[in-house]
Amino acid sequence: MKMTFRHRLATPEDLPTIVAIYNSTIASREVTADTEPVSVESRLQWYHDHTPEKRPLWIIHPAEGDEILGWMSYSNFYGRPAYAGTSEISIYIAETARGKGVGSYCIEQAIAYAPQIKVHTLLGFIFGHNKPSLGLFGKFGFETWAHLPKVANLDGIERDLIILGKRVA
Repeated sequence: MKMTFRHRLATPEDLPTIVAIYNSTIASREVTADTEPVSVESRLQWYHDHTPEKRPLWIIHPAEGDEILGWMSYSNFYGRPAYAGTSEISIYIAETARGKGVGSYCIEQAIAYAPQIKVHTLLGFIFGHNKPSLGLFGKFGFETWAHLPKVANLDGIERDLIILGKRVA
């Protein structure tokens, strides 16, 4: 049976879980350029930058239940007014929920909701060796808009960054 999901705006009380899910991805060296765990305190400003009316931060739950399966955020791209219609989306999924459709749900919802926050273009910044995420975004019609070779160094291994984009409105 296919799992179904729902989402809600994150609250300050969710921040420890958000950080724990984020930190759970660091060791793989596939998902984030952080190489050491981050603290809840270090993410407070980031949390406050995600305003519901412009750049929401969502918590993902199963349709029935309150377990936090992951989170998704819209973030500013480049931080200048002319780019206000473009947003980077980030998706982080709890280890126990990976491969169960949470990522697909997040992208579907991000595309559908973008016009409500005046976003016409979505971007994903993904390491070139992160095949699952590249495949997920590709499944929803995101295309490679930039390939930045060897711009990240993870434990002495140079890694590519792929910027995927999709016009949604």
